[in-house]
Amino acid sequence: MNADAQESSCPTLPERICLNFLRLVAVIEFLTVTFIDCFELRPRPRSRGSRELSYLARETSFTVDDVEVLYELFKKVSSSVIDDGLIHKEELQLAVLQAPAEENLLLDRVFDLFDENNDGVIEFEEFIHTLNVFHPYTPIEKKIDFAFRLYDLEQTGYIERDDVERLVITILMESEMKLPDELLEAIINKTFDDADLDRDGRISKQEWKAFVAKRPSLLRNMTLPFLRDLATLFPRCVLDAEVNGHLGNAVTSRSWR
Repeated sequence: MNADAQESSCPTLPERICLNFLRLVAVIEFLTVTFIDCFELRPRPRSRGSRELSYLARETSFTVDDVEVLYELFKKVSSSVIDDGLIHKEELQLAVLQAPAEENLLLDRVFDLFDENNDGVIEFEEFIHTLNVFHPYTPIEKKIDFAFRLYDLEQTGYIERDDVERLVITILMESEMKLPDELLEAIINKTFDDADLDRDGRISKQEWKAFVAKRPSLLRNMTLPFLRDLATLFPRCVLDAEVNGHLGNAVTSRSWR
């Protein structure tokens, strides 16, 4: 491979920062794999109405059996602090960080995206809708949109320079990395040089789509293959080496590297 080809195949530093942030979606994987009980092979009684399960399956890429498996997960997380059938932020933090509530920008952002109606809790339907983004059969456009909203911290419809700076600093802290201020500024400048096509100091959704189209690796972690096989994997309690190995690489304690 010549030098030019090798350079084009290796992610730049800004791209590696983006990849690190998108590994935040490993929270989704951590929740799904870690908190589902080992089910017996006999059919499980439906814990929610068949009509509701069928509706959620029709409007997502999941099967009815998949939705039932995810409901078992939802019940486990939503009853860890307050048993009210809703996931509170403290419960998500406890599930992922294995620690009481504390400030965490990345986890807070994930919670906000789950909470579609912004009422401060995650309902089961919202839980399914967000997990569906990571399903292998979900169109790439929805994954691109979700990633954009992940970066749009203030929900202005644009990725602002301040958004990128806050996220980069948070990622560096989570990864226990230290960079000189000059290099941090260079990372942000490079990101906007590549993505901000109209040079207005912010990244629009169309600019983000163009940016990602040239760097498909940025969406690699927006697909979790095992979500396609939930009903097959978990009734048999198949937490095999591949699943556990993938989880271990994606999530290490409280850091997403």
